[in-house]
Amino acid sequence: MPLTRRHVLGALGSSLAAAMLPIPAHAVSLMDPLNIGTAMDGGAVRLGHAIPYAGGPRGMLDVYGPENPKGNAPVLQFVYGGGWNRGERFEYEFVGRAFAARGFVTVIADYRLVPEVTFPAFLYDCAVATKWIEDNISGYGGDANKLFLAGHSAGAYNAVMLGLDPAFLRDAGATIPVRGVAGLAGPYDFYPFDFNEVREAFGYAPNPEGTQPIRVVNENAPPMFLASGLSDLIVKAHNTRTLAARLREYNVPVDERYYEGIGHMEIVTSLGAMLRWRAPVLDDMVAFFASLGALDA
Repeated sequence: MPLTRRHVLGALGSSLAAAMLPIPAHAVSLMDPLNIGTAMDGGAVRLGHAIPYAGGPRGMLDVYGPENPKGNAPVLQFVYGGGWNRGERFEYEFVGRAFAARGFVTVIADYRLVPEVTFPAFLYDCAVATKWIEDNISGYGGDANKLFLAGHSAGAYNAVMLGLDPAFLRDAGATIPVRGVAGLAGPYDFYPFDFNEVREAFGYAPNPEGTQPIRVVNENAPPMFLASGLSDLIVKAHNTRTLAARLREYNVPVDERYYEGIGHMEIVTSLGAMLRWRAPVLDDMVAFFASLGALDA
């Protein structure tokens, strides 16, 4: 029997209750209901699971692709959030399948987290995953010359920083160009560091202001899609407004979106098939990538 909105929202509530039980944190995820087979997009397959791209248990990635590929597909590297101190790639299978169903070979990599590492190590890990894409994605039907980055929350910060500062990709040995970047509910302007979570991730940086995306914008930045929910109380929409304005000062193309009634998590969960009615985030992102040639034959 197909799942309905009511089933999914009920399951989300059950998952929240389960997450409060005294069991290991990795055993339950609030995203679990979105990753049920019938709740995800059809027309997509997982092409690779737990593929090592770097050493250690966090150096693994998954690859999703169209069920019926048509030539070399555009590639999306999606970076999940979690405050730089939590998150697992399995939680975002629904995102991988959503973009794969739209024609993208989608890569979701884990990366090292605080307190194991601090800035900029998590950015370097994401860049090493990009290098893996450059070297290997053709074997999964992807075209490395059509690479797009996207992320949510802390993952949006990571993706945007890789787009703005070429040093990270260069240090990882990656040479492929980034065609465009999409940031959902990303923190781009959060210095001084007012919260412990942020201080633990960035407080040891020798140049704290240099950790801020708004400080490293330049005329060579790729086009960006920046979006926030207007009900987001965790990473407020001024981050999107400030970075978008800064990019335009350098004549960098920006697609700036705001979604009424959408909070911090809803902007990413609305990418899933069963909650897509909440906001047209997936359609808007795909249209942005398509405007940059992603889906051109």
